[in-house]
Amino acid sequence: MKKDIILCGVGGQGILSIATVIGEAATIAGINLKQAEVHGMSQRGGDVQSNLRLSTEQIYSDLIPQGGADLVISMEPMESLRYLPYLSKNGTIVTSSKPFINIPNYPDEEALQTELDSLPSVVKLDIESVAKDAGNVRGANMVLLGMAAPFLEIITVDQLRQAIAAIFARKGEAVVEANLKAFDMGAGRVKS
Repeated sequence: MKKDIILCGVGGQGILSIATVIGEAATIAGINLKQAEVHGMSQRGGDVQSNLRLSTEQIYSDLIPQGGADLVISMEPMESLRYLPYLSKNGTIVTSSKPFINIPNYPDEEALQTELDSLPSVVKLDIESVAKDAGNVRGANMVLLGMAAPFLEIITVDQLRQAIAAIFARKGEAVVEANLKAFDMGAGRVKS
């Protein structure tokens, strides 16, 4: 079994944390992982993307070819559309529904939502609002990861929860619990 994932968003939104949690969950699951360099993270507000490849078999390349991604996990709706050429015909987009408008020529929001809605498999949610409801305004990325969890399939929700606990442990129990709550609220909103 394998799962090819593109993570994308805007610098400062927490894409690197999502990649780290998925990587730790893959280690817990005992499966192979290759991650391409995360691009764009040096510029807050710039586009950020990473390729994650998970497999029970050997992985030979860390890059996902066009049309090869099973899943695009995006912190920002326009960024999810940027990587549409990489999504397989049976792939799924899991994205925030709320734009992060950081450029002067940002596309019309209604047109953006219409384009997303026209795709065969899209799951979207105002992750910032859910994170706020969870009492963790900085946890939107964990809400998004929770939403994506049912589509990962090669790693379990429990393995992701263990990974969140391990990654955030050094920041204290309160931070671990806040991130787990955000993750669980995202996971509870989606059916695969």
